[in-house]
Amino acid sequence: MKHNKKLTLFSHVLTWLILISLPYILSYGQEQEINRIIAHFWVPLCFYAVIFYINYFVLIDRFLFKKETVLFVLINILMIAIFVTLKEQIETAFFTDILRNKNGNAPPLKMVIYVQMLSFLAPLLFSIAIKTTKRWVKTEAERKEAANFKLQSELQHLHYQLQPHFFFNSLNNIYALVDISPAEAKSSIHSLSKLMRYMLYETNVDKVLLSKEIEFLQKYIELMKLRLSDKTKVNYAFPSAETGIKIAPLLFISLIENAFKHGVSASNLSHINIEMICENTAVIFKINNNNYPKQTSDKSGSGIGLQNLEKRLQLLYPNKFEFNNTLENNIFSVTLKIETS
Repeated sequence: MKHNKKLTLFSHVLTWLILISLPYILSYGQEQEINRIIAHFWVPLCFYAVIFYINYFVLIDRFLFKKETVLFVLINILMIAIFVTLKEQIETAFFTDILRNKNGNAPPLKMVIYVQMLSFLAPLLFSIAIKTTKRWVKTEAERKEAANFKLQSELQHLHYQLQPHFFFNSLNNIYALVDISPAEAKSSIHSLSKLMRYMLYETNVDKVLLSKEIEFLQKYIELMKLRLSDKTKVNYAFPSAETGIKIAPLLFISLIENAFKHGVSASNLSHINIEMICENTAVIFKINNNNYPKQTSDKSGSGIGLQNLEKRLQLLYPNKFEFNNTLENNIFSVTLKIETS
C-alpha cells in the first residue's frame, strides 16, 4: 500500500515537471522569452492543476460517483468561469503587450474566452478518466477477490463434506470386522487414523504431490479389502516412480468409495479394477466395477461422490479435465483425465 502511494506521488510529480519543462523542450535551441512562457503556459498550468486536483480529490467522489451529476457540472462551470476571469485579469495586468498580435490588435475577447473554456475542460476530463479507471480497477479487484473467496469457500465446503462420509464409511467397514476378526479390526483402526491424519493435516493446501495421494489411495483400498469375501477381486495399479506432479488432494477417493459401494455383492462374483497412469503432466485415472445398485437408504458410501467430484473439478481445473462414466453390460466404468500443468 505504501509502495503504491509513493509510486502514485512520484508519477504525479514527474508529470507536472514534464509539463512545466515542455516549453523548453519544444523550443530547444531557440530564443526563449520568459514572460511569454509564463503568460501562455505556466499561469494556465497552475489553474489546470487546481481544477485537476479539486476534482480528483473532492468533486468526483463527492458528486459524480454519487450520481449528483448536475451539481458536479454546475460547480465545474462556476470554477472554470472564475479561473478564466482570473487568468484574463492577470494577463491584462501583467502581459498585455506580449499577448497582442503582430498588427497590434488583441484577439477578440469572445474567441479567447471560448478557447480558454475548452482548454480548461482538458484537466477536468483527464481527472475524470483517471479516477474512473482507478475505480474500475478497484471494483474489478474486489470482484475477483469476492469470486476467489466464494470459490475457496465452496471448495472447502466440498472438502469438509467429503470427510465425514469418508470417516463413516471406513467405520462401517471396521465395525463389520469387530466380531469376525478383532485383530484385523484393531489394525484397521490404526490404518484409519493414518488416513484421517492425512485428510485433516496434509490436504489443507491447494496441491499435494501425486505420490502422497497415491499412498493414501493404496492404504484406503487395503482397508476396504479387509471386509470383502473371496467373491470380490480388487486389482489396482498406480505409478511407482516419483513423477513430481502435484494435484489437488482427494479427487479420486470418491470414485474408489463409489466402486466399493456399488461394485460389491455378498452373493455374486464381483470385481473392481483401478488404474492410474501419467502422460507428461496429465493424470489418467480409470476404474470399472460390477454394478449392484443400492437402496436409497443405504449410507455405506458417500452418496455425494460423483456430484461432489464434478463440482470440484469444474472449480479447480476448468477446461483442463475430461470426466466420463458409462454403464454397459452391468459394468460401470469411469475415466478421469486431468491436465495438471
